[in-house]
Amino acid sequence: MNDQHPDISRSPAPPTLRAAILPVTPLQQNCSLVWCTRTMKGALVDPGGDLDRLKEAVAKAGVTLEKILVTHGHIDHCGEAGVLARELSLPIEGPHEADRFWISRLEEDGRAYGINGVCFEPDRWLADGDKVTLGDAVLDVIHCPGHTPGHVVFHHAPSRFAIVGDVLFNGSIGRTDFPMGNHQDLLDSITQKLWPLGNDVTFVPGHGPVSTFGAERQTNPFVSDRAIAQ
Repeated sequence: MNDQHPDISRSPAPPTLRAAILPVTPLQQNCSLVWCTRTMKGALVDPGGDLDRLKEAVAKAGVTLEKILVTHGHIDHCGEAGVLARELSLPIEGPHEADRFWISRLEEDGRAYGINGVCFEPDRWLADGDKVTLGDAVLDVIHCPGHTPGHVVFHHAPSRFAIVGDVLFNGSIGRTDFPMGNHQDLLDSITQKLWPLGNDVTFVPGHGPVSTFGAERQTNPFVSDRAIAQ
């Protein structure tokens, strides 16, 4: 598995949170294994498929899974989240309940994309301002609609680190031509909710390589400061 370990520590002290990027499904969606380094307790974020490979990666890292986190309801991000939750007796937290529409059609979308999709009911729907815990680490929940109406972002302020799903990419932004997508909502989510977190925040997108908010503000053709000002 092509797992990556983004540098999420910006201070001399040992990081309290670590992350490994584990691309899954034919769409190469970035599932993230994130864990608290003090307790070695963690979560899989967006385990859309390839569950055997994900479980192997968790075992190799020595992490004890506490939960599954979901950024949004698209098939490549959560098609098999419910399956994994049942297998390992784990709760699912996220996304925002506005994505119930997408989760309800996982089986249909799975057939269309050739990916196994199983509907599920999260144990906890998330809202803007909520907190999720991984061992001793606390992540902030930020509701960022646009790509889907219920998309959420997970932000760990002490590590200057975020998992943004399909809101923002290295050099691009999420699609808004799917049902219930909204381009202006997406732009507002990025510029009003993500940019204020700081230019030094490293983020894992739903696909492709990591970047920082500062780099995207400089060069992203859709949401750079220059593009937004036009």
